[in-house]
Amino acid sequence: MLILSVSLSFIIQKLILIACIFGGSLGVALYSTWAERKVAAVMQDRRGPNRAGPFGLFQPLADGVKMFMKEEIIPMFSSKFLFILGPCLSMIVALMTSAVVPWGPDMKFRDGSSVPLQVADVNVGILFIFGVLSVGVYGIMLGSWASNNKYSLLSGLRAASQAISYELALGISIIAMVMMTGSLSLREIVDQQTGLNWNVFKQPIAFLIFLVCSFAELNRAPFDLAECESELIGGFHTEYSSMKLGFYLFSEYISMFVTSAIISTLFFGGYHLPGLDSLAPHMPGWAFSLLGVGVLLGKSICFILFFMFIRWTIPRFRYDQLMNLGWKSLIPLALVNMLITGAVILLKSH
Repeated sequence: MLILSVSLSFIIQKLILIACIFGGSLGVALYSTWAERKVAAVMQDRRGPNRAGPFGLFQPLADGVKMFMKEEIIPMFSSKFLFILGPCLSMIVALMTSAVVPWGPDMKFRDGSSVPLQVADVNVGILFIFGVLSVGVYGIMLGSWASNNKYSLLSGLRAASQAISYELALGISIIAMVMMTGSLSLREIVDQQTGLNWNVFKQPIAFLIFLVCSFAELNRAPFDLAECESELIGGFHTEYSSMKLGFYLFSEYISMFVTSAIISTLFFGGYHLPGLDSLAPHMPGWAFSLLGVGVLLGKSICFILFFMFIRWTIPRFRYDQLMNLGWKSLIPLALVNMLITGAVILLKSH
């Protein structure tokens, strides 16, 4: 009976944590659309959304209602099951990557109990992220092929080749950091970065490669060839409307948020900040954990804003430039960085 009650409380804790992470991700994605418009307005010297609520803060809610109220249209000659499955798969994959991210230090209470702020502390967290990312392209491929639209199909082919090209450089760049840290667990990698002992100072080349590849993985400008309106109308979601289109748009912003959190976790200390650990003895355990969550969210928001500023700064690449950068520049650079890292580790061991 005791085992059953312990298991039930563990399941309830995990369900509450999952609900908080998923709800928080959706909330960040919702207001990322507002922030995107505000950033665009600043870059283009105009006002941006300012009608719905103070400072236009109700605009994302109005957009959500508009998405729900739009007519559901499924093209007559489409593969209906796959047409619906595509955006659902993109949304699920975008949310799944948040499961292994340590959002903060364990929340400790006065009775000695603690709640880890991580859904699954697996010792191969990085491999899990790459496995989920590789599935993400299927959502785009299914939606583009099932639409039975030539523009959507061309967009899906571009997205697939782009993902394959840049996932290689992304994976090789992380190999160098894994060699240095000696762990695939995101929790262990974060715990090695206390104070200002951040991995970005030890692996700056790996960070730059990871950052550039993240733009390509997210289909963000200047790597948004899959949604190039001047050539492919709306890209893979040309035929979509209502909340099926909303799922594709939301999954992009959720992926951007989770990717920002992963970059902060791998290279910028995660929930650690110089001098933050000295506050732990003077604060309740739950308050210190929430402070760590705030630190990670602050770093993630900085990267989200960086993604948005780049979108309105650098023009879109041509497709041949996109492929050349991935295969001829980033992959060789990542391989050289991996070899140099291995050589340095070998010299230090002797």
